[in-house]
Amino acid sequence: MALLKVVRPCMVAALVLGSVPALPAPTEAQVKAVFLLNFARFVEWPSVTYVSASAPFAVCVYGDDPFGTDLDTVVRGETADGRPMIVRRLREPRELSHCQIVFIPADADRELESVVAALDRRATLTVSDVEGAARRGAMIRMMNVNGRIRLRVNIDAVRAAHLTISSNLLRASEIIGGAAAGDDT
Repeated sequence: MALLKVVRPCMVAALVLGSVPALPAPTEAQVKAVFLLNFARFVEWPSVTYVSASAPFAVCVYGDDPFGTDLDTVVRGETADGRPMIVRRLREPRELSHCQIVFIPADADRELESVVAALDRRATLTVSDVEGAARRGAMIRMMNVNGRIRLRVNIDAVRAAHLTISSNLLRASEIIGGAAAGDDT
């Protein structure tokens, strides 16, 4: 009955207005922001990841932020690993120590290896859209292939950081490293 209270006004509005306009397609930044949120649900972090019992789950963006407010909007009110999620924007590799996920945007291409090295196998998921990122040490590369975001996972980098990625996420990804062979372009 409650559903009818919502559906009826929508049906009447559609009849009066003709057709209901379609929602605009999400931008690439919005899709990537949702992926970052979902990575928090499909990856397990060791308990030593957090500096304290009350520390939040931090999604960090290194360098220039390609998301604008999209990432903040996506994580607002969300939790991961039983902790409130926050977004941090960082410019120095030394600031990365309290991040559970670090996104390295394409414009930070030259700094990718130094960011990965600064984390020194820490239990921090590194995600990037830099070309060749997985081959260069990032754990997940997000690629736009024919208008869709595809994932490439460097399983050796994930294991070195003592993270566990859900088989559901791995099934939807191309795997490089370990027993898998592949080229990360």
